[in-house]
Amino acid sequence: MPTAPRILAFAGSARRESLNRKLLAEVVAAARAAGGETTLVDLNDYVLPLYHGDLEDASGLPENAVRLISLLRGHDALLIASPEYNSQLTPLLKNTIDWCTRADDDNPFAGKVAAVVSASPGAFGGIRSMTAARALLTHLGCHVIPAQCILPAAHKAFGPDGKLLEERPRQAVAAVAAELVRVAAALRAG
Repeated sequence: MPTAPRILAFAGSARRESLNRKLLAEVVAAARAAGGETTLVDLNDYVLPLYHGDLEDASGLPENAVRLISLLRGHDALLIASPEYNSQLTPLLKNTIDWCTRADDDNPFAGKVAAVVSASPGAFGGIRSMTAARALLTHLGCHVIPAQCILPAAHKAFGPDGKLLEERPRQAVAAVAAELVRVAAALRAG
């Protein structure tokens, strides 16, 4: 019997009450329910300096970058919540990805299946940052699934328990999670 695909999940926000972290928690739960073995990490536990080539030349990869690269290599898929700052990726998300691409021997993103979700208090639901994150992951060799979940007016979307209040976003969460698990399992088996 094949083992469940391993999914590494993180949000490009460090804020405790981040709407994207709340959305990510919902997608992680749905991915687990769909049969994925999901590891949720908090980027606050992997603080990295701003990427700078001279710093890398002088000191090598920071220990937290080495730890993240090891996590990437140990998982079949990525689930990323991409907040939007000024219609773009957050500096935290971009910097994390940039450091992880500096692995000595190969690109740890290549061949991974990836899903990107986004939440925003605005009307667009973070679609611009999600689109940028999807493009970046594709460039790095990920198989980005077509299913998407954006959550506009996210500041009104969650109940006191952190769960989504409405059915439509719950369906989008379930669809992204199910497709991520299905594609990751198929590629792992193949």
